[in-house]
Amino acid sequence: MAVMKREKGFTVIEVAIVVVVLIVLAVFFIVQRNGLEKASRDQERKTAINAMYYSLTEGFYAENGYYPRTISREQLPTVDPTLFTDPSGYTLEGDTCVYTGDDNQQKTDGQCEYHYLPADCDNDGKCKSFTLSADLETEADYQKKSDN
Repeated sequence: MAVMKREKGFTVIEVAIVVVVLIVLAVFFIVQRNGLEKASRDQERKTAINAMYYSLTEGFYAENGYYPRTISREQLPTVDPTLFTDPSGYTLEGDTCVYTGDDNQQKTDGQCEYHYLPADCDNDGKCKSFTLSADLETEADYQKKSDN
């Protein structure tokens, strides 16, 4: 009677199962990472809107008694200037939106994710209220409205 020696190693089925499990784990990891990145960018947007809101209500309005027709870094010096640039690279500058490309060329095309909408403004540009909003990726747009 011949004794058969068993070869050491993995069968094709075992290798295939391991490969499938690794692929499933990789897909799950990529999907989760993308979701976390989107949530992180949304949190950046909310932080920027909150900073602008509090600077407008507790700084600008308290000092001037009205809200401006447009907002910019110069009008809200208490806000970190980088917060005026959304995660996509568009900067809110007054009533325009400026994008600075990799070549340092600026383009104005209105694609901002941040929006400032003044309300009840007079001819001098003094407004009684406003709405600040941000376009979010994972949930409904984020809005902050003045109390007035």
